[in-house]
Amino acid sequence: MKIVRTVAGMRAELAEPRSGGARIGLVPTMGALHAGHLSLVRAARAQCDVVVVSLFVNPAQFNAAADLQRYPRDEAADAEAAEAEGVDLLFAPGAYELYPAGFDTWVEPGELGRILEGAMRPGHFRGVATICTKLLTIVAPHVAFFGRKDAQQVAVLQRLVTDLNLPVEIVALPTVRDHDGLALSSRNVFLSAEQRASALALPRALEAGLAAHGAGGDPVAAARGVLDAETGVTVEYVDVADLDGPTLAAAIRVGETRLIDNVALGRAR
Repeated sequence: MKIVRTVAGMRAELAEPRSGGARIGLVPTMGALHAGHLSLVRAARAQCDVVVVSLFVNPAQFNAAADLQRYPRDEAADAEAAEAEGVDLLFAPGAYELYPAGFDTWVEPGELGRILEGAMRPGHFRGVATICTKLLTIVAPHVAFFGRKDAQQVAVLQRLVTDLNLPVEIVALPTVRDHDGLALSSRNVFLSAEQRASALALPRALEAGLAAHGAGGDPVAAARGVLDAETGVTVEYVDVADLDGPTLAAAIRVGETRLIDNVALGRAR
C-alpha cells in the first residue's frame, strides 16, 4: 500500500491503472477506522481492481471547533488496518492540500441537506458535499462506498452525483453494529460503560419505531418514548424522512458524545 499526500500525486498514481481499464473504487473516511469502515473496504476490494481509501478529517463539516479537535485520530493504526485489507492507495492529505489559501467555492445541497442533521448542524452538508465532490473528482472512481448508518449523507450524495452528472456509482452498505446492537461509530470510544448502556436506547428506540410502523402505529412516537424514558440521553431529533425510501432517523447526545442511527421502514437494513 502506498500513502499519497497530494492531489497531483493521487492523480499520477491512478493514471496508469486507469488507462489500462482498471475499475477504481473509493472509500471516503475521516479515519479512526473500525469494522464498519473495513466492511466498505472489503466490498471495494471484491468489486474493484484498485482500492483507494481517503483519510481526511474534514474541518468544513464540523460545527464546533471543540468537536473537530476531539475527533479521534490515529493515522498509523488506520494505515495498518487499511493495508491488512488490501488497500492499494491511502489518500491522506493535509487540510492545506484540499483547502488551500483563498479557497472559496462550495457545493450547497438543497432541501435534503437542510432537514434532520442539516437542521441541527447548519452548514454540515455543505462541508460534506464539497469534500466529497473534491474527492470524487480527484480520484475519479467508478464506484464509491458508504455506510447506511449515515443514511442522510448517502441520500445527499446520491442527489449530488445525479444533479452534477458525476460519472460514479454510489454503493451504500448496511450499518455494522456491535454485539450489543450499537451502530459502530468512531465516537463510541468516548462512551463510558455507563454511557454506553444509556446509548443502547438508540437502537432499541429504532426497533420500537419499526415495530410500531409495522403494526400501523406512529414510529416517531414509539421511538421517542423509548428515548425519553432513558436517563442520561438528550434527544436532538426523531423523525421520518425519505432517504432512499421512508427512514426513521434519530440523533441523541450521551454526555458530550453525539450519536446518530436510522432504520428503513418497510424493509430490512
